[in-house]
Formats: sequence, C-alpha cells, structure tokens
Amino acid sequence: MLQVVATVDQRDPTPLYVQLAAILRDDIESGRLADGELIPSETYLQQHGVSRVTVRKAVALLRDDGLVYTIQARGTFVGRPD
Repeated sequence: MLQVVATVDQRDPTPLYVQLAAILRDDIESGRLADGELIPSETYLQQHGVSRVTVRKAVALLRDDGLVYTIQARGTFVGRPD
C-alpha cells in the first residue's frame, strides 16, 4: 500500500479536508495509487494530524469527482466500480 509522504499544513487557510483530498488526488493522478487499488485507511490518513471527520470529507470530495468508490466493509478504492 502507498505510504503517504505529503502532509497537510495546519497554518494554511485552505481547509484541511481540501488539502488532504489534493494530496490523494495527486497520488491517484500520478499513478502512485493505481486503478482498483485500496486507498490508505482512515486511521492511517489520520496520521496527518487530522480528525476522522476531515478524512471522510476528503474522501467524499474524491468520490464526488468520480476518482474513488467505497464498498461497505471493504474499503475505498481508486477508480469506478465494475
């Protein structure tokens, strides 16, 4: 699984969930997260110093943009469901 290296900047006026979504978007668009691959867990993403709500809002942005999809009890994956 991808090890997220970039972090959010608590001093940046951009909302944290937008920053986190941008980090994940970059990982998807660059191919570091491949189509069909599981994205890092909420717990792992919280290591950025953000709350679970922030992580969920970031993932929701990516889902709304069609970059990820979620399967209940399995996780969130890159791409569109088959």
